[in-house]
Amino acid sequence: MVAELNILTEWIPEQMQPGTVFVLENAGEVGKGEDPYWAVLACPECGTLGLITRRQMAGITPVICGSDKCSAHFFIRDEDVQACKPN
Repeated sequence: MVAELNILTEWIPEQMQPGTVFVLENAGEVGKGEDPYWAVLACPECGTLGLITRRQMAGITPVICGSDKCSAHFFIRDEDVQACKPN
């Protein structure tokens, strides 16, 4: 798993490698009012793209990869990825 996130300043899908984040232009305007979508994240483990919310980007809520083949479960802490400890 990639340990540090890479922030893109413009949307270039070809550059979305594992651990890359692109903050949406309309961040905070789509999704649930109390926790809207904030960015696109390429899973630090497998590279699958998925939307993440403001709370996930702030490290309050964990991120779980949406891929059928990946079980990555982690928190974002500043620009670092911190794997969740197994129960």
